Amino acid sequence: MRDGDDRLTAPLHAVRRRIAGSGGPRGPVRRSGDGGPPRPPARPPVMLRLGNPGRRISIGLIAMTFVLSIFAGRLVQLQGLDSKVYMAEAARQRVQEERIPARRGSITDVNGHELALTVEAREIFVDPYDVVPEQRDKVAAMLAAELGRPKQEIAAKLADTRKRYVPVASVEPIRAEKILKHGYKGVGSTHEYRREYPGGDLAGTLIGFVGDDGNGLSGLELQHNKVLAGRDGQQTIETGRDGQRIPMTRSTSRQPVEGRDVRLTIDRDVQWAAQKAIAEQVEATGARTGSVIVMDVRTGQVVAMANAPELDLEDWENTTEDRWVNRAVADVFEPGSTNKVITAAAALESGAVRPETVFTVDDEIRCADRVLRDSHPHPTEKLTFSGVVATSSNVGTILAARKVGDAKLHETLRRFGFGTRPGAGFYGEEAGLLPSWKDWSGSQRCTIAYGQGISVTALQTASVYQTIANGGVRVTPSIVAGTTDAGGAFVPAAEGKRTRVIGERTAREISQMLEAAVGAEGTGELASIDGYRVAGKTGTAMRYDAACQGYCGYTATFAGFAPADKPRLVVLAVIQDPRKGHYGGEIAAPVFKKVMTFALKSKKIPPTGAEPPEVRIRAGE
Repeated sequence: MRDGDDRLTAPLHAVRRRIAGSGGPRGPVRRSGDGGPPRPPARPPVMLRLGNPGRRISIGLIAMTFVLSIFAGRLVQLQGLDSKVYMAEAARQRVQEERIPARRGSITDVNGHELALTVEAREIFVDPYDVVPEQRDKVAAMLAAELGRPKQEIAAKLADTRKRYVPVASVEPIRAEKILKHGYKGVGSTHEYRREYPGGDLAGTLIGFVGDDGNGLSGLELQHNKVLAGRDGQQTIETGRDGQRIPMTRSTSRQPVEGRDVRLTIDRDVQWAAQKAIAEQVEATGARTGSVIVMDVRTGQVVAMANAPELDLEDWENTTEDRWVNRAVADVFEPGSTNKVITAAAALESGAVRPETVFTVDDEIRCADRVLRDSHPHPTEKLTFSGVVATSSNVGTILAARKVGDAKLHETLRRFGFGTRPGAGFYGEEAGLLPSWKDWSGSQRCTIAYGQGISVTALQTASVYQTIANGGVRVTPSIVAGTTDAGGAFVPAAEGKRTRVIGERTAREISQMLEAAVGAEGTGELASIDGYRVAGKTGTAMRYDAACQGYCGYTATFAGFAPADKPRLVVLAVIQDPRKGHYGGEIAAPVFKKVMTFALKSKKIPPTGAEPPEVRIRAGE
C-alpha cells in the first residue's frame, strides 16, 4: 500500500514544483540573495459595503408609511370632509336642467280673430368652442345665407370661443331642419315659441309686445302677462361629457301650464277703419299725433282705440320708445269746448239754468285781471242756454258757470271721472289734472268752465260722452271681454261698474243741445251723417308744449254719439298740433263722421227714423 501511496502523491508534488518554478499566478518568488529589493505585497481588491439590511428596510417602511398617510388623509378629505362639495359639483356637471317653455295665450278681438298669437319656432345657436376652426368661414357663410344675416355678424359670434352657447336667430322648424342638415359641428337648435302679430300695426300701441324672454313689455301684453304667459315647465336629466343623455339615469320633469287667451272688446274691422281715418287726417293736416276711440254706450266697452302714428308690432325693436305709448290713455291735454257739456250738466242739475234760459252774450268778458274772448267774434246777442252750447260760446258758458259756483262745478267734474284714472285696465292710463277749486286763480274760474286750465285724456273725454248718451249713467270703460279657463272655455269678464252721475232728464236735455250743435247753426255740421240723428260737440283748445314753454299749438277734438235718440256708439277724435287749420269742427269732425259711419254699418245699427226736436238757439226765435 505504501508503494501505491507514493505513486499517487508523486505526480502532485511534481505539479506543485512546476507551478512554483514558473511563479504561478503571482510570478516567480524572489528570495533574499536574488539580487534586488523585495517587492511589497499586492493591494487586496476593494470590497463595497452595502450597510445593514435591517436598517435599510426600516427606512423604506417609514417612507412608504408617510406617503400612504398623505394619500389616506387626502382620501378622508375627499370622501369624508368634502364629499358633499364634490358630490354637488359632480351633480352640477352631470345633471342638466332644461326649461320647457309654456305656450303663451292668444289675444283676439271680440269675434275671436287673432291679434297676437304664439307659434312654434326653433332657436338656432352656435357653440364657438365646438366649431372646427377650419370650418368657421364655411359655417358663417352658410348661416348668413340661410338666415339672411350679414356674414360678418355671424363670424363675430363664432370668434368668441370662450362661450359655449350663442343664440343666432329664431326660425321656423322647417328652416331649422334645413340648417342642421348641413351637418356642421357646433351648430344646433332648441325648441321655443315665437310671438306673431298678424295685423302688423293693427292696435299696436294698445296690444303691446313681448321681449326675448317671452314676457310682455308694454300694452296689454304686459298688463295681462300673468294670464297670457302661463307657467314654464322644467326637465332634469343626467348627461355625459359630450352632452348626450346617460341611459338608465334618473330624470324628473314638471309639465308646463299653457297660457290662457284674452279676448278683447275691440272689433278688428272698426279698429282698421279708425286707424285709417286718423292716420290720413294727421298726415293731411301735418299734425303731430292723433287718437280715435269708439265705445259702446250701454256697456262702456271700447270697440276701437287707434293712434297715429301707430306701432308696427313686427318691427317694434327698431322703433323709438315714444312710439310705444298708447296716447289715447296716456297723453293729457286741455279738452277745450268738448268740456262745456260738464258745465252744462252742473248748471242744469243745480236748477239755476234751464235750456230756455236766455243769456246776453258779448264777444268778450273780464275775468279777474284778464279779458277773455268768445270762440268767435260777434256782436252782442241773446242766446238760449241751448244756443250757448250749440254755438260753443265761451262767454255764455262762463255766465252759466257763475250761476253754479266753483265748488259745484268742481264736484261735477270729479263725478264725471276727471282727476282720477278711468280704471279700465289699460297700460299707462293717466288721471289728468283737476286742481282743487280752492286753488283756482281768478282767470281759472272762467277758463275751466270751457275746458282750459284742466287736463284730461282721450279716454276720459270719451267716457263723459258715454255717460250723457247713457242717460247720465257712467259705465267704467273696459277693454277685456273675457279670458279662457284651464280647459279652454270662455269666461266673460265682469261688467263695468255703473255710476249715476247726472239725472236722466239732464242727460236728455244735453243730448238735444248736442244734436243742435251738429245742425246748421252749430259748430259741428261736418259731423252730420245722412239718415242718422247725430249729437256731438267740437273742441278747440290752446295746447301747452314744453318745447316752447308755453301755449304754442292747438288740440282739435270732436266727440259725439249716434243715433242721438237711441245712442249705441260714442266716437271721439283728437288731433294734436295740426299745422293746416286748427278748429275741431274743421279737422276732427270729419274723422268722427268717417269712423262713426263705418261703425254704424259694421254693427248693423239702423237709423231710428225719428225727427229731431226743435231747439231754440236765439231769444225771440
